[in-house]
Amino acid sequence: MDRRELGDFLRSRRERITPADVGLPAGPRRRTPGLRREEAAQLAFISTEYYTRLEQARGPHPSREVLAGLARALRLTDAERDHLHHLAGVPPGPPPGPSREVRQSILDLVHRLPQAAAFVVSATYEVIAWNDLAAALMEDFSALPRRDRNLVRRVFLGPHPQGRRLYGVSDTDAFARLAAHDLRATAARYPDDPELTELVGELLAGSEEFTELWNSHDVAAAPTFCKTFQHPMVGPVTVNCDVLDIADRDQRVVIYTTVPGSPSESALRLLSVIGTQRMDITP
Repeated sequence: MDRRELGDFLRSRRERITPADVGLPAGPRRRTPGLRREEAAQLAFISTEYYTRLEQARGPHPSREVLAGLARALRLTDAERDHLHHLAGVPPGPPPGPSREVRQSILDLVHRLPQAAAFVVSATYEVIAWNDLAAALMEDFSALPRRDRNLVRRVFLGPHPQGRRLYGVSDTDAFARLAAHDLRATAARYPDDPELTELVGELLAGSEEFTELWNSHDVAAAPTFCKTFQHPMVGPVTVNCDVLDIADRDQRVVIYTTVPGSPSESALRLLSVIGTQRMDITP
């Protein structure tokens, strides 16, 4: 165990995270760059004293559970998680939860599709990357806290403004079935991920529809390849839906395109001009 390098690494990762990244208020008197030690400790479910000792190279040998909590609290990438384990002298095991790190080449792909609405979802249906047209068609994900970017939570628990469930998309019921079945399979792959466990518990407590689908124990459903969004500014937008699997990250790239020459193509072009300026309407 390299206590000095471990402490320096933890401090550098803590200082790069803003309070907004983890849903905490910045506060007017905050002077510490990034998170405070007590905030990092709270997110990792360890005591502030223990975390402080680790940063000061005085801590005991951390367990796998502590390392998993630190990796989650500090939003470490897969590579950083492995590095943390090596510094602590504990060989890294399989990822405890779905990866949220999007490969740079995938980010480049999403942003090089100016005529398509494209976004990336994790294995739990959290939107973790998107282009401008996806934000204009669905909502400005950058304005939402992390938990509200989850499409499974959105479809089952809302909000549903003006009665538009999941952005007024035509295949909402089919998507709900697909997402619930996918989430059960995901839970089997990541049984020790606390965020996933919390999400499933929240859905079971808040949605009878989800509970019924979950209790069916089905793990497969047919996707929909064509759907229509009822957009509040430009009206109906019919899109073809293609999904690319990113196997090594357990992620998916979703790409919405329109038929050339169709009214929906014109509507999507208009949205590319309007952008998220329409977001004075609650999505």
